[in-house]
Amino acid sequence: MSNSWTDRILGGFRKTSERLGSNLTSVSAKLDDAALDDIEDALILSDLGPAAAGRIRARLSEKSFGLEITQAEMKEAVAEEIAEILRPVAKPLEITAFPRPQVILVIGVNGSGKTTTIAKLAHLFTEDDYGVLLAAGDTFRAAAIGQLATWAKRAGVDLVRGPEGGDPASIVFDAVKQATDTGIDALVVDTAGRLQNKKELMEELAKIRRVLGKLNEEAPHDVVLVLDATNGQNALSQIDVFKEVAGVTGLIMTKLDGTARGGVLVAAAEQYGLPIHAIGVGEKMEDLRPFDPDLVARVIAGVA
Repeated sequence: MSNSWTDRILGGFRKTSERLGSNLTSVSAKLDDAALDDIEDALILSDLGPAAAGRIRARLSEKSFGLEITQAEMKEAVAEEIAEILRPVAKPLEITAFPRPQVILVIGVNGSGKTTTIAKLAHLFTEDDYGVLLAAGDTFRAAAIGQLATWAKRAGVDLVRGPEGGDPASIVFDAVKQATDTGIDALVVDTAGRLQNKKELMEELAKIRRVLGKLNEEAPHDVVLVLDATNGQNALSQIDVFKEVAGVTGLIMTKLDGTARGGVLVAAAEQYGLPIHAIGVGEKMEDLRPFDPDLVARVIAGVA
């Protein structure tokens, strides 16, 4: 992984690591119950969530209770415990489906960075020499179709689109046919992000699934939820809803460069155990990369 990406990670998580660092300043030199309380509180205040904070506290107590510990040693220990939580869920989104195409439904609330993430995913896949096609399945917002068209052009991939207000399932049908006929490896489908009416969204996604199943019984191969890190703990409630509505198989977290709430990534890993495929730390095409748990853990803890 390039130094420039590492630099972007460092910059992206700076607010999060500064927040955690400031919350840890009161921790005493001896790892007693009071110090462990302070560490647990600092982790919760940094959006790692009660479950992850409790787990880290228990592990630190088990390993080092009663020992003298410097701030640097404490941060290293916290980083290692965060990495232990993150490593099992770090799974790149790989193109393995046969027959092709691999169909990836991308879901998420409006404003989460879903549309730009789709284009960045396309860029990642094309970097690995996969053929990629996008489908504009969010037909309820003309802006979404236009935005995806602009980003598809930047990524150098084709887009299947229909009229505003058109039937998303029909667009997906056309896209699968085109991808199959032209030997495309990955079909990435944008979907509506309307959580105001869960029943309507559920019916729409169910219809897309039925259409896909008639063309390829394995599809969709992936249902990827895009989360906005600036939402902090509220992002977790989105996982709950979309798991119910859409059968989420993996996560991508965006906007980590603009928030002190990056610790929610750890909370999501601890609470749900869903694969985290990639993270985003900026608006540029190259600002989405596969998730590196050890680097992220060290940056959050302020030791990278």
